Amino acid sequence: MSLPVTATFMLADWIVKGLADGTFERVGGVIRNVNTKQIVSWLREQGANNSSGKQLDELGRSLQVTQGILQVTSAVSILNLGVSVIGFAVIAQRLKELEKRLQQAQKLLNNINRKIDLSFYANFRAAIELATNAFTMTKTENRRSSALQAINRFLEAEHIYAEYTDIEIEQKSQIADEYLLTLSLAYLAEARCYLELEEHDTALRRFEEGAKVLRSRIKKYIGIVLTSNPAAYLQPCYKGQIDLRRLTRIYQWIDPTLDENAVFEMQRENLFKMGQELYSTYKWVDSLPPAILTRDEVQGGWFGPDHKDLKQEADKRLPKVMEAVESIIETHCRFKSYQTEVQAISQLGISFHDWLKLTPSTEIKPDSAELMYIIPSKPLELQPSI
Repeated sequence: MSLPVTATFMLADWIVKGLADGTFERVGGVIRNVNTKQIVSWLREQGANNSSGKQLDELGRSLQVTQGILQVTSAVSILNLGVSVIGFAVIAQRLKELEKRLQQAQKLLNNINRKIDLSFYANFRAAIELATNAFTMTKTENRRSSALQAINRFLEAEHIYAEYTDIEIEQKSQIADEYLLTLSLAYLAEARCYLELEEHDTALRRFEEGAKVLRSRIKKYIGIVLTSNPAAYLQPCYKGQIDLRRLTRIYQWIDPTLDENAVFEMQRENLFKMGQELYSTYKWVDSLPPAILTRDEVQGGWFGPDHKDLKQEADKRLPKVMEAVESIIETHCRFKSYQTEVQAISQLGISFHDWLKLTPSTEIKPDSAELMYIIPSKPLELQPSI
């Protein structure tokens, strides 16, 4: 029986043309029609199962050169482009990276007498090991029983990290994004278990629930780090680094109807206020949330840092904050695009394990090919749209 999809290492000319003229766009791990939202291709990294974060960054840089039309590296994401290449080993690696980042943040939080409870990361890791072992078992009943135990632990992790995220967002903390990303991994691990069990409908429901939970919190986080004056990201010192287009893409994630002109109008008065303070009192730094900067982090004179000291440090940090926002939006887009994979394998009548095995039947993989493209025989209209 022929499959209703084609796997290829070469991006079809008609897709290249559509990306070039704006008919198609990449969102997360899919290429879709801008107007109809129909999916014309899924993207799948090659050799990504054992990649470290550093290797993925290197992969992204090469893609930017060889296949920049996809804009795959518009932002680094903690998630792979497809759910099919982010198994439990990859999830465990990402979790380890997040835990390490929180350990580094602990040094800063010690200055304000706050401690991070990292004990639940050990429980999360144990759940991943349980899931990994479950799907190496030969007896169906044992595999399912162990998988359900792992699922219960992932559900517990979801509740714990949702609560942690809410606390950190409430405090406008610098580690809110780390907990958001951990929360996304908890939902992904749970859904992956259901996919391994071929429970597509349940996996889809968990992806849908996770996307809603994450979006509401990401929106709050973005509201914090954009500050009371988002024009701070458009200061002259960022010329050639941050432009209106980048800021617009963030606002479009919140409201897709906005264009660059609308965002400019939103910031017109803010730009004027920023200009008034920029070269005088620098008092706008007082409005920066702890998620960006606290006075305790900045060295100053005998009486502590003044506004100029704070501004100099803020100027260094805002581009990194912008990258963090873009990264978390890209992560959410990839998470949502996983839903289309699950919908597709159900709609096309393909099992998850057969979907994992998809590979070009006649092509030899070029050494330079970092992506494989899965193209349906006709564009698919899948809901919810990304």
